Amino acid sequence: MKSFWIVIFSFFSCFTLYAQQEKGIYGLENWLDIWAEFTPESQVYKTPTQILSGNITSDTRLSKKETYLLLGNVFVTDSTSLTIEPGTVILGDYKSKGSLIVSNGSKIIAIGTQTDPIIFSSSRPLKKKGDWGGIFILGNAPLNKIGEVRELDFGLNPIAPEIMNYGGNDIASDSGVIKYVRIEYAGKRTKQYGYFNGLTLAGVGNKTVIENVMVTYCLGNSFTVIGGDTNLSRLVAFRSYANDFIFNNGARSQLTNSLAVKSPYYTSSGVASSIYLASNTADEDKMDPERRRTTLTAENITLLNLSDDLNTAIEIGLVKEALYVEKGTSFSIQKSVFSGFSPAVILSSDIDIDTNSLNKMEFSNMYFNNCKGNIFTNGESNNEDLENWYGNGLFKNVYSKGADFETFIEPVNIHNLDFRLQINKIIAINLLDDE
Repeated sequence: MKSFWIVIFSFFSCFTLYAQQEKGIYGLENWLDIWAEFTPESQVYKTPTQILSGNITSDTRLSKKETYLLLGNVFVTDSTSLTIEPGTVILGDYKSKGSLIVSNGSKIIAIGTQTDPIIFSSSRPLKKKGDWGGIFILGNAPLNKIGEVRELDFGLNPIAPEIMNYGGNDIASDSGVIKYVRIEYAGKRTKQYGYFNGLTLAGVGNKTVIENVMVTYCLGNSFTVIGGDTNLSRLVAFRSYANDFIFNNGARSQLTNSLAVKSPYYTSSGVASSIYLASNTADEDKMDPERRRTTLTAENITLLNLSDDLNTAIEIGLVKEALYVEKGTSFSIQKSVFSGFSPAVILSSDIDIDTNSLNKMEFSNMYFNNCKGNIFTNGESNNEDLENWYGNGLFKNVYSKGADFETFIEPVNIHNLDFRLQINKIIAINLLDDE
């Protein structure tokens, strides 16, 4: 009987401890293992044996036994499906800056596995950020722009302009599956359109599966979501030059169990947030912000700035905010970790700091660590109202100054990184996790 009660006590003690630490990314095991790659420069891929170019107008399957060269802008059109087998490697052509575009009504079925992820990378032996374009997925879910359908203009020059149309009325539209996929060295630079993104989701609906996707060393933004309704899980952004996540133009997104790792000397100085929320970034006269507010619901995300000398990096202006919030947006971020930013959050100066606005911007059960300042209005030195609001005990937010090696399980060994939270050596897990 004594042994029975010891077991019961141990179970409830462990459950209580784990429940208390359930912040940031979680898992019974490190879900980054095997499929994620933090040193893509060390990877050697086979010479391409097949070329992808032009338009894909009939159902097509890419095989693991081949290596593909993505030559120029490749469009999946005519309501067809592009299926990619686990373990397939697609190399974006450096000379033509190849990109893959899945048009509205077509699908991509890219289902890798933990042991056999699908890889998009650069064709160059010595790879660098921006070597190729990126991946664009276009759907017919709603936007906040006047008119249901817009044209995504990145200068991709399709044979027909309607190929680049996105948006509509179908919240539950299905653009396919992207699972266990790595996107490396994307984000080409253009004079007229700026930088491409690793993965762009434009008007994508919530039947589309986006999970276990890693964007590494992108010259543009890692993930950009334009309108649509998306469910995003286990996404990883690592050392991108620009923002890790952008949500814009009426995007309604759920982001769970996801990670963004910035490093001061790999990130654009002074302009890149980890998450950027906006209702629009241009053409205000074409927007209808009252119709559809950009809304982010995030839970168990970890945003981290890694540096051997964080204080110096902050002093010389290499570290910015984790989250930048523009007017006309709303968010609820819970059980998440923001570590190593300056400050943690900046709200646009045109956001009124009143109860109505604050009720649309929720932080609860947060762990703010090693941030120089917490939540500020842009250009304002007095943030007392914000600190009082979010510092209320009802929100259960925690503020700390812990070193990375004390805060995360393994933030140093590049070959075995594990960014689950530990406090007093207790691993942050979710006992309800089914994997």
